Amino acid sequence: MTRPPLSSQLTAEFVGTAFLLAAVVGSGIMAENLSDDVGLQLLQNAFATAGVLTALILALGPVSGAHFNPAVTLADRLLGGIDTTTAMLYVVAQTAGGIVGVLAANIMFDLAPVSWSTKDRSAGHLVFAEGVATVGLLLVIFGVVRAAGSGHPSRLAAFSVGGYIAGAYYFTSSTSFANPAVTVARMFSDTFAGIAPASAPMFIIAQVVAVAVGVVVIKAIYPDRQA
Repeated sequence: MTRPPLSSQLTAEFVGTAFLLAAVVGSGIMAENLSDDVGLQLLQNAFATAGVLTALILALGPVSGAHFNPAVTLADRLLGGIDTTTAMLYVVAQTAGGIVGVLAANIMFDLAPVSWSTKDRSAGHLVFAEGVATVGLLLVIFGVVRAAGSGHPSRLAAFSVGGYIAGAYYFTSSTSFANPAVTVARMFSDTFAGIAPASAPMFIIAQVVAVAVGVVVIKAIYPDRQA
């Protein structure tokens, strides 16, 4: 099957990540407006994020692979599924798209386009949780793709990843950012889903380290499969 033009792939990554972040931040703002119950707010945020992510993977997976995540792109590069130049361009598109998505969410709810988050997430156990969440996400994505073989990996991955993210909102103390682009973008909104700029670097380091761990685990489980 011929791959779509690189311009189409980058557009898909930009637009997909933008809508993903609009969903993450927008649903967090809506949840805060609808309820004072933090548990209910998290449930609403998780449900909306998982639903939108599933739909985006189904829609854009055939074009770009629906990474929407520099950690996924880096893992794909290490596993030989994407070349270095394309991977770098993907990361730029994802990060820019994520920021645009957060600005759009802020504007939709009549907030300043940029309101730097003050939500501290610097605790060590939260950073560790990000590593765990990212390894799990990579295992789900690349495991499903390998298990699918010549079937419909985008379709299977969509529901698997959506389900994993919904669950990971609850089983990780960090609520599973598991995505450097998401981490950067969420600094731009001082709302339910935000993260203070000072907390972001350690989250990103944990996510990148998790890529190395995840690739080792994936190769150990599927030693004869290619990305």
